[in-house]
Amino acid sequence: MSVFPRVSLRPEVYEHLRHVFLNQELLAAVGRAEAERRFQGLLLVLSHPPGFTCVRASTHLAPLEEVRRRLAQELQQRQQTTVAVEILLHPRVPDVLLLPVIGPRSLVPLRSEVVVGAQCGSAVLRGANVFAPGIVATPKFMKPGDAVSVFSDVDGRCTRGCTKPFQGNKVFVGNGVSEMHRATIFAQEPAKGLGVRMTEPLYQSPSFDGVLPDLVFLQNLPSVVVGHVLGPRPGERVLDMCAAPGGKTCHLAGLMKNQGEVLALDRIRNKVELIRQNAAALKLTCVRSFCFNSTQAVTSDPALLATDGPPFPPSSFDRVLLDAPCSGLGQRPSMTVGWTLKEITSYSPLQRKLLHAAVQLLRPGGVLVYSTCTVTLAENEEQVAWALQTYPCLSLVPQEPHVGGPGLPGAGLTPDQLKLLQRFSPELSNVAPPLATEAPPPLSNEAPPLSTEAPPPLSNEAPPLCTEAPPLSHQADRDTIGFFIAKFLKN
Repeated sequence: MSVFPRVSLRPEVYEHLRHVFLNQELLAAVGRAEAERRFQGLLLVLSHPPGFTCVRASTHLAPLEEVRRRLAQELQQRQQTTVAVEILLHPRVPDVLLLPVIGPRSLVPLRSEVVVGAQCGSAVLRGANVFAPGIVATPKFMKPGDAVSVFSDVDGRCTRGCTKPFQGNKVFVGNGVSEMHRATIFAQEPAKGLGVRMTEPLYQSPSFDGVLPDLVFLQNLPSVVVGHVLGPRPGERVLDMCAAPGGKTCHLAGLMKNQGEVLALDRIRNKVELIRQNAAALKLTCVRSFCFNSTQAVTSDPALLATDGPPFPPSSFDRVLLDAPCSGLGQRPSMTVGWTLKEITSYSPLQRKLLHAAVQLLRPGGVLVYSTCTVTLAENEEQVAWALQTYPCLSLVPQEPHVGGPGLPGAGLTPDQLKLLQRFSPELSNVAPPLATEAPPPLSNEAPPLSTEAPPPLSNEAPPLCTEAPPLSHQADRDTIGFFIAKFLKN
C-alpha cells in the first residue's frame, strides 16, 4: 500500500532513468506498457521502506537458533509485551533473520509537530527513534514527556530552530514522546542522544539500537547475499576494496570462521575506524583495515610495496569484493534525490578504475564479486559488459544463493549472461512473480541447512497488485533495496 508520493527527481534525472528502463532491449523483451509500468512502480516503491527488516546473525559466535531466541527475548523485553516477536528464517540464506514490517498503520497526527531531516525521517521509517542531531524544528515550549508527531522535511527547506508549523513539503512518519527540552536541542553546543522516542511509528519495526551488538547486525538482504556469493573459505586471503563501515567485511571474516586474512580498505580515515570497531565488537581478529585509495592498491614496483598493507603486488588475493561507490539510487526509503545528472553519471569511470585494480590483485583461479546499491545500467550491466570485453581472463559464473532476478536487458549481454547476474528489483515486488519450474521454498520457523508513446500521467496509486500473494520468501527477496551483483572467475 502506497502512502507517499513517488520519489522526487530532477527532470533530467527522471528522463535519464526513464530512458534506462525503456531501452530497446527491454522493450523488445516485455513491451512498452510493462516497461513503463515497472519504471513508475520503481519511483513509487523507492519512497517506501522495504517490507522486512533483515538481521545478519553472527553464526561464528553462536548457532542461528540461539541468536534467534535471544533476539526474540531482548525485543520482547524492550517492547514490554508478552506477545511473541515474529522472527523468520530465510530458506536459502543461512545466517539471516527476517522481521516483517507492519505498516503503513492508520494513525492520527497530533497538533504538536517535530520536523526532522529527510535522512532521519528515512531511518524512522525503518524502525529508528529520533536522535537530537536529526531534529530541525519543534514546538516553542517542547519539554520531555510531550506527545508529538514527527514529520520528515522531504526537500530540506525547513529553517533550523523554527517554532511555527512548517508548511513545506513534509510527510508524516509517526507519533512519539519528546525526551528533551527544545532549548537543549538547539543550544550552541550540538545536542546528542535520544530526542523523540517513537511510540507509534507509521511503519512498525523494532529499534535495534544497542540490541545484542555482538550477535546481530542490521544489514539489507542483498548485502548479506553478497558475502555468500563471494564464498570465502577458512585460510584464504580476501580483499574488501571499499569496505566501510565494515558490515560486509565482518561477514566475510565470519564465513571464514575467523581463519585466514581479510584486508579492508577505505579512503576515508574515520570510516576505517568504524571497520575496526565493528570487527572488534564481533570478535573478529582476522580483519585488518587500512586507509587507502583502492584504485592505487596494486603495484609491481618493489620499492613501493608495503610490509603488511597496501599497495600489494599483483595476484595477491584468493577473492576480491568490490562493493563499488555508486549513485545509490536503489536505497529505500528515499523520498527525494537532489543530485544532478552529472553527479549521478560520475561514478562509472571510478568504478572502472577500481575494477582494473581488482582484476590485477586477483590470483588466477580467484573470484571477484562486483556489487552496487543502484539501479542504473551504466553502473551495473554495462560495467559487466565492459569488464568481459576488456579482460578476456574474466568469465561470469553462477551465484549461490541466487534469490534476486536476472540482469536488466540493455547492455548487449546475452540472455545466458543476464541469468548469471543478480539484480534485486523492488519495482517487481508488487507485480505477479514470473513463472518458474518450481516454487520457491517458504519462509520457515525451521533452521535451514548451512552450506515512442507518451508516458502515463503520474499518480500516487501503486502498480496493480497480483490477485494472489506470492510466498513470503518471494516477498522478502523482492521487497528490498535495489541492488546488483556480478560474480567473475579469473581464468
